[in-house]
Amino acid sequence: MNLTFQLLREGAKLPVRATEYSAGLDLSACLTEDTVIPPHGIRLIPTGLAAALDEPEAMLMICARSGLSAKHGITMANGIGVVDTDYRGELCVPLINQSDVPFTVTNGLRIAQLIAVPVYMPQILTAETLPDTQRGTGGFGSTGV
Repeated sequence: MNLTFQLLREGAKLPVRATEYSAGLDLSACLTEDTVIPPHGIRLIPTGLAAALDEPEAMLMICARSGLSAKHGITMANGIGVVDTDYRGELCVPLINQSDVPFTVTNGLRIAQLIAVPVYMPQILTAETLPDTQRGTGGFGSTGV
């Protein structure tokens, strides 16, 4: 599988793996000036990149960086970003500051991880009933703590 990037803005950085076997490619902020995320605030941070996978049954996931989250309370406002294989717009990351102090995003700061993931494309069916399972309709907490 190939992943091709288009640099949309001056100063955009191609994503890189922190180590040889890192699953995620680090995405960097592409800013003309620093962006402050106030406590409990959200800011959409551009990367200056568009991407194209050459595999139609795959997607890109944008995930939080654990270091930003654990050390500064900065994570993604939408949990995980899903980038469909046919999307060609700029990759942007909605960051939320869950701490009580402002956080400054600077140009080039590694803000998220990009991961290529296979996607099943099932046929959609309807049925009067679904197959029985041991769990059945048991919901949240039904299997214990």
